[in-house]
Amino acid sequence: MGLERLANQVEKESRDLAILEVVIEQGPIGIVRLSEETGIPEHKVRYSLRMLEDDELVDPTPQGAIPADDIETRVATINEGIDGLVERLEELEELFPAVETAD
Repeated sequence: MGLERLANQVEKESRDLAILEVVIEQGPIGIVRLSEETGIPEHKVRYSLRMLEDDELVDPTPQGAIPADDIETRVATINEGIDGLVERLEELEELFPAVETAD
């Protein structure tokens, strides 16, 4: 039912947000240091930074990635979106009847 695909997407978004958090706290910061700080392989850090740049959450500089100027507003919007997704998932969960299993 696509749950594995959804789980993979959530994992990717989680990685992106972990990288964003470090950029906000320590930026400017480069790929190697981000990898060391997060434990995420460099190739995945590079991909996540590209996605964060496309979403206008971080800006590249010669010294490394820095948070976008309006990052506080953007993070608030992300948090609102996450809250909405949690509510929607809870609604979906209620659509499935509880199934008792035989012990």
